[in-house]
Amino acid sequence: MVNNSYTPYQAYEVSPQPNLRATLMRYLRFWPWFLLSLVLLLGAAYTYLLYQAPVYRIHASLLIKDEKKGGLSAENLMKELYLFNKNVSIDDQIEILKSYTLMDRVVTSLGLDVQYFHPSTTYKKEIYAESPIRLIVEKANPQLVNTPLEFTFVDNKTFLLNGYSYPFNQNIKTPYGQLRIFPLRSINASTEPVTVSVLTHSRAVNSYLDKLSVEPAAKESNVLELSMEETVPDKAEAILNQLVNAYSKEAVFDRNKDAHNMLKFIEERLSLIAGELSQVEQEVESYKSTQGITDLSVQAQTFLVTVKENDAQLNEVNMRLSGLADIERYLAKQPGDKSVAPATIGLNDPTLTSLLGKISELELKRDEMSRMMASNSPMLLSIDSQIKTIKGSINENVQTMRQQLTSSRNHLQDNNRRLEEMIRTVPGKERTLLNITRQQVIKNGLYTYLLQKREETALSAASTVTDSRIVDVARTDEGPVAPVRSTIFLIFGCIGLFLPIGFIEIKDAFNNRVMRRSDVEEITQVPILGEIVKGSRVSTDNLVFKPRLRSVIGEQIRALRTNLHFLKAEHQQSQVLLFTSCISGEGKSFISLNLGASLAMVDRTTVILEMDLRKPQLHKNLHMENQAGISDYLLGEATIDDLLQPILGYTNYFIITAGPLLPNPAELLSTPRLNQLFQELRERFDYILVDSPPIGLVTDSQLIAPFADVTLFMVRHDHTPKNQLKMVDALFREQRFQNLSIVLNAIGEGESHYYNYSYGEYYGGSDTSHPINKGKRS
Repeated sequence: MVNNSYTPYQAYEVSPQPNLRATLMRYLRFWPWFLLSLVLLLGAAYTYLLYQAPVYRIHASLLIKDEKKGGLSAENLMKELYLFNKNVSIDDQIEILKSYTLMDRVVTSLGLDVQYFHPSTTYKKEIYAESPIRLIVEKANPQLVNTPLEFTFVDNKTFLLNGYSYPFNQNIKTPYGQLRIFPLRSINASTEPVTVSVLTHSRAVNSYLDKLSVEPAAKESNVLELSMEETVPDKAEAILNQLVNAYSKEAVFDRNKDAHNMLKFIEERLSLIAGELSQVEQEVESYKSTQGITDLSVQAQTFLVTVKENDAQLNEVNMRLSGLADIERYLAKQPGDKSVAPATIGLNDPTLTSLLGKISELELKRDEMSRMMASNSPMLLSIDSQIKTIKGSINENVQTMRQQLTSSRNHLQDNNRRLEEMIRTVPGKERTLLNITRQQVIKNGLYTYLLQKREETALSAASTVTDSRIVDVARTDEGPVAPVRSTIFLIFGCIGLFLPIGFIEIKDAFNNRVMRRSDVEEITQVPILGEIVKGSRVSTDNLVFKPRLRSVIGEQIRALRTNLHFLKAEHQQSQVLLFTSCISGEGKSFISLNLGASLAMVDRTTVILEMDLRKPQLHKNLHMENQAGISDYLLGEATIDDLLQPILGYTNYFIITAGPLLPNPAELLSTPRLNQLFQELRERFDYILVDSPPIGLVTDSQLIAPFADVTLFMVRHDHTPKNQLKMVDALFREQRFQNLSIVLNAIGEGESHYYNYSYGEYYGGSDTSHPINKGKRS
């Protein structure tokens, strides 16, 4: 009865966990591929860097002043002259600096929609300050944007544009539009050619906005860091400096806009009053000359003084009423309409002045935000609501003041009528002179008042400074920020190392052959009795186990010999070892030959049977004749003594060859003579080694299996298909072979096998060298 209840210690060995050394050794075999991949990828990195323009980082810093956090002493002294005082929002200033409007002005002023390049063998090197020419597009054709313009130079008067000759400093018509080209320095035939690329204005603005970064230097800091990454450092420095200047000018313009509006209003009033005053003075001069008036009586002087005071008060009331009318017209304007803030001359009511100041501040803030936001923005609608509320408060205040001023005017007019009745008693000449002189004094006082206000407003406008200060002008870092050569070489080097690894892993993933011990352990429960590495083949001699052999293969064969003791019962005097495999080329003959030599060297009588009756190979490997063998014995034509042949170089080690090839080996192995053969050999030898055909090809091994004590199944690295192991597992579960164990062969190498069986030779081959084997094989 077949028994498989054995557990050699290899069956209980825990597969070693993957470790760094094992992983490295796995890939070390392919070191030429790793070296080649690394060299190629590093060369690719070098080539890549040749075609990449270096990118530099350019910095500038700007301080945004905040009145809440203090300011310059001069500003504190003059702030009462400012029309509006505002608290600065850092986020708002960042958005302004990154606005399309400011960058549009920068691109326009610097002509950045035209780019200049020096051609090279690797990449086009952009130039800025070094450009020998400047191109101005008067009128562009559509193809100008997508066509590079190649400029070569003949002399300081003529140049070639894409092969056509044109003069400098003239408006020229080209296939690309109407252009004008100016030389920026001395040009001759040796001047390096220039390639010019023209961008659409919006594309140029957006491209530089994408490169611009504006961030606070630190948390809660009012210093903004402006940075830009550009291949041309001097161009980026010019952009940042020009951007800061445009921002400062815009800030000053916004703060002075209201002061300029006030100055304009005062100038208009001064011009009007000056004309009226001149006319009154001419009337006084003319009247005195014609009437011969030199002085007035004491009574006339008294009346004159009284009337002057009354008229002065009446004019002041009228001027205030006029100012109220201006304010009412201003309040009638819709939010967002461009209008001049009304003058508050003579209106000393602090509440009205405060409300006008607030509404002017809100109007200025709305104007600033409308350039960055849509008209239906919630913030704009909120400001419009505030403006409407304040206007209602102002209107109520104006109506109250109007009632008071109207009452005062009526009272003064009554006084005037009373005084005029008294003046009628004065001679007509004095009365006429009094009227004319009175108008002169009024106009003169009003003119003096307007001059004073104009100087105050001009002083306020002149003292207005920007809310920002340049901390650092644009400067370029010493080295480029991209591409980082070390990083590029590291990335390409890593790719060069991982490409072979990926190739190996993909190859293993699609490889259906056994590559490692874990492949066997995952598919089958058959214990692994031993492992044999792939040795270097320096000769064609397959019997490599020699006396005093010191090699890895020798030690592994000795370990396999030792493990056989665990599979031998105590009552057994001899042991039959059956060597088989799934397919050909898995090393049965090599392992059986050398294991037999190992047993013979420890004084164990050993015989090896060449029972592959279809394609025998052992006698060829030992360079022996195959005249008579097992087929003769099974036919009853020879005895064991007739067949035993000693193996040269070894004592107690014999071989029985296959003998003549017969057409019916399966039927021959089914005869009772096979049992008799093993019985006789057990009586004479300690170990009988059987080299049998592969199980997956023929049934010969299964016919021999009942006579074997141990079955050693060969699994060859990178040769045995994984799906064949399922058949081995099925044979193990069905207990068709006694003490079935696996021997892993040629571990670590998967190139050539020791023996090459052919499917066709097992079933269609023939050998007619012996008379008994003539004819067709079965």
